[in-house]
Amino acid sequence: MSDALPRFRDALVLTGGGTGGHFYPAIALAEGARARWPARPIAFVGAQRGIEARELPASPWPHLLLDVEGFLGRSPLRVARSAWKLWRAMAHLKALWRQERPWAVVGTGGYGAAPALLAARTLGIPFFLHESNAAPGALIKHLAPAAGRVWCGMEAVRPLLPKADCRVVGTPVRDAFLRSFPPADALTGPCRLLVLGGSGGARAINEAVLGLAPVLLEAFPEWEVLHQAGPAEFARLAERPRHARHTLVPFIARVDEAMAAASLVLSRSGASTCAELKAAGRGSVLVPLPTSANDHQRQNAEAMVAEGRARLVEQGEGFTVQLEEALRGLLNSASERQLLSKAPEINRSVAQCLDDLEGL
Repeated sequence: MSDALPRFRDALVLTGGGTGGHFYPAIALAEGARARWPARPIAFVGAQRGIEARELPASPWPHLLLDVEGFLGRSPLRVARSAWKLWRAMAHLKALWRQERPWAVVGTGGYGAAPALLAARTLGIPFFLHESNAAPGALIKHLAPAAGRVWCGMEAVRPLLPKADCRVVGTPVRDAFLRSFPPADALTGPCRLLVLGGSGGARAINEAVLGLAPVLLEAFPEWEVLHQAGPAEFARLAERPRHARHTLVPFIARVDEAMAAASLVLSRSGASTCAELKAAGRGSVLVPLPTSANDHQRQNAEAMVAEGRARLVEQGEGFTVQLEEALRGLLNSASERQLLSKAPEINRSVAQCLDDLEGL
C-alpha cells in the first residue's frame, strides 16, 4: 500500500484501472470535477499494478495504490489469495473512511476498483458506476443494483442491468479530446498510420505490423507509421529491423496529438479508444482482443463498424493476410478513408455524469 495517503474527507474518490479502458474515463471525470468544483478534494484508489501504478505516481492526482489482484482465469489457490488481498484492502479502506468519510465514490471498472466500491457500499457512502463497454464486467454487474446511478457507454448495456438505475452517457474522454480536430482529409503529407495496441501493447498486432510495414511502406511511399508497442513489447522489439519510415515507441502520452496527425488508425477496440476515435473523427481498422471479458471488444468494434467508422479484422487464422488486405485498400484510397472519417463527435459524457453528482 502507498505510504502517502491522500485526503479522503469529503473527497470525490475515483477508482478503476488495470487497463486504459478503465483508467482514462476516471481521469476524464477527475478533470471535469476539478474544473466544476475547484474546492472539492479529489483522490484516486487503484491497484499496485496495471496502468494506474505507472501513471498516477507521476501525476498531480493524490492516490492510494492497494495490493489487489484479479480473479478471472486463475487457479483455485490464486483465487483464494486474491480474495484475501481484496478483504485486506477493503478492511484498510473501511478503517480510513470511518475517520475520513468521502463525499462519493465513482468506479469505472477493473479489479482495482473492487476494494473502494465494496467499502463504500458497506459504509453507506454514495457510489456510482461507469461501464464503457457493450457488456458489463463482473464487478459492475454485482454492484449495479445498489449504485446511485450506472452510467452506460452504450445503449446495449442498459437491458443487461435490469435492476440498476442506468443512464446512457457515452464514454468520458480526457480534456485533451474536448477540442476541435482537423478533418482527416485536410492533413498534408506524409500520410500517417497510427498503430495503438492498447496501453500495454498487443503482441499480435505488433508482430503483424512489423512484418507488413516494409512491404506497405515500399508500396505507398507517401505513408509513414507511428507505432505504440507498449513498454514491455518495446523492450522486446526495439532491436528488430524496421523500415526507415516506421517509428516504434513504447508509449504515447498525448494520444490526442497523435490522432490529430493521423490519416488512419489501427487499434484494439477498447471503449476508451473507440470514444477517442469518435471525438477525433478518425477512421480506423479495429482488431478486438479475443480474450476480452464477455467479448466486449468485439461488440465495441461491431458498434463502430455499424456507424461506418471502422473496418473490423479478426485476430486468429489468416489474421496477417486479412490485415494486409484491409490496410492496403485504405492506404491506397483517400475516398475509402474519408468514408470512415466522420465529423468529430462532441463528447458530453463528463458533464452528464457530474450533473448526477451535483444533487448529492
